[in-house]
Amino acid sequence: MPTVSAASAGLIPVDAGPVATALRPDHAVIGQWIAPGSRVLDLGCGDGALMAWLQAARGCTGYGVEIDDEAVLSCVRRGVDVVQRDIEAGLGMFGHDQFDVVVLSMAIQATHQTEKVLREMSQVGSEGIVSFPNFGHWYHAWSILRGRMPVSREMPYEWFNTPNLHLATVRDFEDFLRRLGLVITGRAFLADGEPVGWLPALRATQAIYRFRRSR
Repeated sequence: MPTVSAASAGLIPVDAGPVATALRPDHAVIGQWIAPGSRVLDLGCGDGALMAWLQAARGCTGYGVEIDDEAVLSCVRRGVDVVQRDIEAGLGMFGHDQFDVVVLSMAIQATHQTEKVLREMSQVGSEGIVSFPNFGHWYHAWSILRGRMPVSREMPYEWFNTPNLHLATVRDFEDFLRRLGLVITGRAFLADGEPVGWLPALRATQAIYRFRRSR
């Protein structure tokens, strides 16, 4: 996936603070949504790039959760506090509303127990943010019509080696959140790192949602 600087993407103000590394496009949107000083839990945090930026530019505190050994080492090198753990093993070590925001970026499609993960996110955090590849993008439909499973920048795997288990369209995900009793508070859609406003369900390659428990 291409990287862009948060400022040059126009998604985060240029004076938002020090940006040590470029942010992935979905991370740039997520970074804009998170208030300065927030307590953040980043699930499946990868190399810790988002959490490192939030600490440096937003004064946020919190943890990453990651299972991959190399990614955990990258987090440590970036100065990110990280818990090495499978997120599907549960978040019981964290308290109710311990965090202002819980993030799950470009990882939900690889979870086995997707409903459990979303429910636990909404318990340990006041707000959740999820980004995922939009399976409803026109190219995916076109690939299937040609008799092929789609391979794209957001889903760069063949059918036989993909880690993706639960692919969703924009409508699927919105219905899922409502089924869990979660209220959508924000949406953003991207294609090749650029915002999509018109027909996002068909034109966006990535979808990003923020949500909270119903009151």
